[in-house]
Order: sequence, then structure tokens, then C-alpha cells
Amino acid sequence: MDERGPLADREWRLIREEAWSGPMNMALDEIAAETAAAGGPRTLRVYRWEPSTLSLGYTQDPDTVDWAHCEWAGIDVTRRPTGGGGIYHDSDGDISYTIVAPADELSGDLVASYHRLCRPVLDAFDRMGVPARFAETDRPAVYAPACYLRELHPAHDVVVPEDGRERKVSGNAQHRRTDAVVQHGSLTYAVRPDRHLDVFADPDADAATFRERVTGIDDHADIEREAAVTALESALDAWGDATEGEWTEDELARARERADTKYASDGWTRRTPEQRE
Repeated sequence: MDERGPLADREWRLIREEAWSGPMNMALDEIAAETAAAGGPRTLRVYRWEPSTLSLGYTQDPDTVDWAHCEWAGIDVTRRPTGGGGIYHDSDGDISYTIVAPADELSGDLVASYHRLCRPVLDAFDRMGVPARFAETDRPAVYAPACYLRELHPAHDVVVPEDGRERKVSGNAQHRRTDAVVQHGSLTYAVRPDRHLDVFADPDADAATFRERVTGIDDHADIEREAAVTALESALDAWGDATEGEWTEDELARARERADTKYASDGWTRRTPEQRE
């Protein structure tokens, strides 16, 4: 099977897994979009969150967060430019990726765009031996502020079917700027239900409920995290026919400034839905 994607004839760089703080990860996505829009390379990146981070959806109410617990546990909190509920990104249990390309190279149809950009994600699961697919059934939300307890969406939620139900293993989201498209997502390597629920102020679910709806790579494949990361990197590399790359010094400097002034600021992270831009 040809693993190359429809944009493999363009210039792509693959940035292999790096560990960054939550604000820095979001800032790097934004800088990568600016680079692609300015005629630079498109970016494929894999990353982890260090320290573990709660990323809030763009319109999520900050009152849903247990701020005291996050501070006590040393968990970063930032806000994504994409929608949906909050996601606890465990530094070991989560594997994240981002795909960035100019806006005019991707279909205006949102579902088609998701399915195009999720192809290497599904390829990665196949390489790991995890029988993942897009969600096909409706499951009502249990607790909307938590991304992994919201209703399933067939456009961008990836699940593993098991015993007549679908359990989420990956969530994906897009930020469609006027000049670039950023798709980022998380693959659950190991489920940490208590840690995930503890970041919320009053989660209307327990660990058993969370575990019944969420699964991890290590539930379905005898594979170490490092090998799972390599599978994702290889799938992205093949899809984009990419060249291994790195951030420029200018990109890193701008990302650090963006992280400090935006993604780590209370004005961005703690703003209420009424205050959104």
C-alpha cells in the first residue's frame, strides 16, 4: 500500500519527539503555522508534555478546572486554539502530534480534511497492531468539560471497537487559520483515569466510567512507548515523504516569547467563554 499522502510532493519537515511545556507546545504549533504560511516548510511534529499538562478547549470555562490540584500536582494548564473539552496530557501516557500546512492546500470540507490528515495516525496504529478506526456509533456525553468523556464524533475521534462498544484512543482537532491549517491530536499510550479526572473541579464521572470509555495503546499491543513513538514518526514521515528537520533559532525564540506572553498567561488560560477573542 502506498503510504504517501496527497501532499507528499510538497516540502515537509519531520521534527521527532521533543519534550516541551504545555504553553511552549501550543506556541510551537502557532509558529509552525506562520512558517508554512510564509512559504517555509510544512511541519510534522511529535511531542510530549513536560510536565504533564491540562490543555483546555478554546471556549472552556476555567471554573471547570481544579486549579489547586493542578498546582499541587505540578500540572501545567494552558488553553488550545482548538475547541472541545479539556485533555490531561500525561508526560508518559500521552503521545501527541501536529500537522501544519498552508490553508490553500487543504480541502474546505472539514470532514474530508480530517480524514486526509488522520490517515498517518491510523497508519501508525496499524503499525503498532492496534485495531483503531474512526468512530461509527453515537455515545452520549458523560461530562462535557472532559474531551474524552464527550460524545464521539466520526470526523475526528479514533476508537478501538471491543465487545460491541467503541473506546476512544485518540482525539484530533483542527485550527483553521486564514493562512494555514493546524491539526493536532493525542494518542493515548496508557490510560491514567484518576489523574485525568483529578484535574477537573467536579467531574461527573468516576475512574471506572472513564476506563469503560477510553483505552490505550498498551491495552491492545505489546509495545513500549518508545516503539509507539517511532511508529507514529514513521507513519508521518511516509505520509509526507518528509525530510528530518528541526526548529530554527528564530522559530524557537519567537515560540518562547509567544509562550510567555500568550499561552502561559492568565489572560489566555483563565479567560471565561465571554472573554474569548
